[in-house]
Amino acid sequence: MKTNKKRLILRIAVIVLAGAFLGVQLYSWNARSLGGDKMPMPLGFATSVVLSGSMEPELQINDMIIVTAQDSYQVGDVVVYQSYGTLIVHRIISMDGETVITQGDANGTPDPAIKISDIKGEVVASIPFVGVILGFIRSPLGIILILGAAFLLMERSFRKEKQESLEELEQIKDEIRRLQAEQQEPPQD
Repeated sequence: MKTNKKRLILRIAVIVLAGAFLGVQLYSWNARSLGGDKMPMPLGFATSVVLSGSMEPELQINDMIIVTAQDSYQVGDVVVYQSYGTLIVHRIISMDGETVITQGDANGTPDPAIKISDIKGEVVASIPFVGVILGFIRSPLGIILILGAAFLLMERSFRKEKQESLEELEQIKDEIRRLQAEQQEPPQD
C-alpha cells in the first residue's frame, strides 16, 4: 500500500512539474513571438544564455545568467536590455537621470544611450556553460523529449502497478482454488 501511495505522489509531482514546464514554455514563446519580448519575466526573474564574448572575462559564451528586475540601477551593475529585438548584456558605465550608457567589458566603445525603462533587469548570478543545456531544453526537440520522458515515467508507474495488481489477483485466485480443493476432498476418518 505504501508503494501505491509513493507512486501516486510521484505521478502528481511529474504532472505538476511537466505542466509548469509546459506552461512557462508556452508563456515565454507567446511573449517572444507575439509580444516581441525576448526576455519575458513573469515572476520578476528570468534566465538567458550569453551569446557573445562582449562581457569576458566575467561572462563567457554559453554561461547561463539569472536576471531579476530591480527598482533602481547604479553604475557598475551588469544589466540586460533589449535593443531592436536583441538582448544585450553589458555593464552600466554612466547614468544621467533616465539615460543610461552601457558597455561590454571586452568592448572598446560604449553602446548608444538607452532609457532606464529599457533595462529588463540586473544579472544576479551566472552558471558557466549551462547555457548549452538550457538552450537545448528550450528548443522544440528538448521540450518534446522532456514531456516524453514525463509520459514514459508515468506509463512505467502505471504498468508496474497493473502488474502488481494482476499478481495479487492471481494469488487470490490460487487461494480460492486451494480452498475449493480442500472442500471437495472427502473427510478422512
